[in-house]
Amino acid sequence: MTYALLSLWFLLGSAAAAAVLLAIARTRPRILAAVVTIAALVALTAVFDTIMIGAGFFSYEDMHLAGPRIGLAPIEDFAYPVAGAILLPALWLALRARSRRRAER
Repeated sequence: MTYALLSLWFLLGSAAAAAVLLAIARTRPRILAAVVTIAALVALTAVFDTIMIGAGFFSYEDMHLAGPRIGLAPIEDFAYPVAGAILLPALWLALRARSRRRAER
């Protein structure tokens, strides 16, 4: 299995879980906030992964990579922060909605 395929499954699972959580919360996320968060996380990932790869802390086998890189970081590395930026706000909204419903009872 390639890193790209693993990343795709991870992103799809996170998006599906976020959809369920948003349905539970009965709300919609703030798209601009999500876009800004994703941009910041991608920038931070590019910088710090490049530093860590350049320092030799870890490496990737090229045969498992899709090819494109941002700095020294393979494009697959960016799936995890993007998934976090999708999933965690949805979880937060669902937990807040649950808390509000409990308080109303």
